[in-house]
Amino acid sequence: MGISPARVAAFDILLRIEREQSYASELLHSARFSKLSSADHGLTTELVMGVLRWQSWLDCQIAEVSSKKPERLDLEVLTTLRLGAYQLKFLSRVPAHAAIYESVELVKAARKRSAATFVNAVLRKMAASATSSQGAQPVNATLAEIERSDSLTLARNSAHPEWLVAGWIEHYGLENTRRICVYDQHPPATSLRIDDDQSLGDLAAEGISLAPGYLLTGARIALSGEITLTQAYRSGLVAIQDEGSQLVAMLLGRGNKILDCCAAPGGKTALLAKQNPTTGVIAADIHPHRVRLLRELVRAANVRALAADATNLPFSGFFDRILADVPCSGTGTLSRNPEIKWRLQEGDLKNLQSSQIAILKSALARVSVGGRLLYSTCSMEPEENEDVVTVALGGQSSFGIVDCRGELEQLHRCGGLNIPQIETLLAGPYLRTIPGVHQCDGFFATIIERSA
Repeated sequence: MGISPARVAAFDILLRIEREQSYASELLHSARFSKLSSADHGLTTELVMGVLRWQSWLDCQIAEVSSKKPERLDLEVLTTLRLGAYQLKFLSRVPAHAAIYESVELVKAARKRSAATFVNAVLRKMAASATSSQGAQPVNATLAEIERSDSLTLARNSAHPEWLVAGWIEHYGLENTRRICVYDQHPPATSLRIDDDQSLGDLAAEGISLAPGYLLTGARIALSGEITLTQAYRSGLVAIQDEGSQLVAMLLGRGNKILDCCAAPGGKTALLAKQNPTTGVIAADIHPHRVRLLRELVRAANVRALAADATNLPFSGFFDRILADVPCSGTGTLSRNPEIKWRLQEGDLKNLQSSQIAILKSALARVSVGGRLLYSTCSMEPEENEDVVTVALGGQSSFGIVDCRGELEQLHRCGGLNIPQIETLLAGPYLRTIPGVHQCDGFFATIIERSA
């Protein structure tokens, strides 16, 4: 009896994430794993994302039954144990003997045969412990413990870095932080941007079941079916895009000359082009390979993509609308990018902030009088959001912050917003979506207008 293709793939992906700083979502959809059956790809996704979401919690479970500390184990051995532990703790449909057997075979196949007895012993102890407490717990049962956690144990019980949770509690309060942590531990909904009504019928004809968007009337949530296999998706009429991301682009409104200065992969660019069909949109990104990807994904005729450094924009003219959706920590996207939790260090925020300030200052210099710039991130950290805006606008009397409330109210009047409680989307004059409070990623945005 060999190892299932799903477990082999999950093991390979988790190793590559650790060694190459790769992203799970990119690897799961790469050509290397495209030949997996639908069932195997589903299990691979469940294993990879589950291990990443619960990594620190799984390590604690391993430590309780292991004679060796997890941090002292070879990566191949630790990865095998995490995969086995996740199945034993969370996947009740997987028999314990199958999870243990295949984990032992995985570590042998990874040329760590000497660790096979150790892996077997650790997982058998864990299985015995799970049996005495009614077997594998579904994720929701484990998350119930988060609801009973105080601030001191929240990070540990929800598998988040303690420094990150401490900052959230300070900035958002304990209850909102609990909601963020619970949201992060679930797979996010598949939110769609749909460019025309005809595509709704086409998706239904191809077996895609849809529900209304949570935030936006124009968005849809895919409930079943494989979106990426549909003709509408392949032709670019339908795209997978978080509703928070869509809302950010909608806030920029209409203009006569538009720049998206950190544009790849192009989701927001596509929305800007749709909102401004007769206006040229320049989409810039520093990485040539990402510019090529943007050209493939954004097919609007009014978009021109080019490689450019946003900290030193190569334009002599001015734009009346600029989107600066800057590279950031991504802590608002942990439900879909859980590896960020284990990769990001607290000190990284200062380095990111320096780059973000440089990009914002460079972009501000290209805003025309009466024009607007929208600065945004998918970060929950004030160091990358409010603090960046404060520093960049320091001493610049010709720029002012526009309250996002007015733009949100206008969207609501026009029927673009589903959510009636606009106040929940605001943090002072800024847009702020909070995972768990809103059913979307965490985004920050501010509108800056030039008066002179």
